[in-house]
Amino acid sequence: MSSLSPAAAPQDSSPHAYDTGLLLLRLALGATMAVHGAQKLFGWFGGGGLDGTGMFFESVGYPAGRTMALIAAVTETFGGLALAIGLLTPLAGAAVFGTMLNALAVKWGSGFFGPEGVEYEVLLIAAAAALTLTGPGRYAADRFLPVLRSHRLRYGAAAVVLGAVVAGITLLIRN
Repeated sequence: MSSLSPAAAPQDSSPHAYDTGLLLLRLALGATMAVHGAQKLFGWFGGGGLDGTGMFFESVGYPAGRTMALIAAVTETFGGLALAIGLLTPLAGAAVFGTMLNALAVKWGSGFFGPEGVEYEVLLIAAAAALTLTGPGRYAADRFLPVLRSHRLRYGAAAVVLGAVVAGITLLIRN
């Protein structure tokens, strides 16, 4: 047998490395989204609060700007917090995924690179989809929920589709 065959290759990674990587990704994405939501919801961290965010939403074509701001703020805040702790990860990931698809649509056409581009939104969408598809790993609250203890790809794929459908419906009501 060749020393390069998979059967002879030593295992360089452990399940704990995989789970630790997912934990780091969940914490970074979840905290980022929760802070963005708090900017909208409470006006913290230099945010506009519901009134300022509502005016922005109206300026980019959403009806009922304050209501849309509230929906986005709650989705980002609680979706982010749920991702960070790994609670209901498929749904939390879908919430972040769908919200960021809307953000991408709003900024589309400004190029890829910052400060006006969409690179940030694309990265957040990809991270949310990745977590939704892979699951939260072992270091997550989902480990205590029997139906989510063993993450299944079909849960993640269904959640990504759900996030995309809700984002699409939301974009359809945008002027």
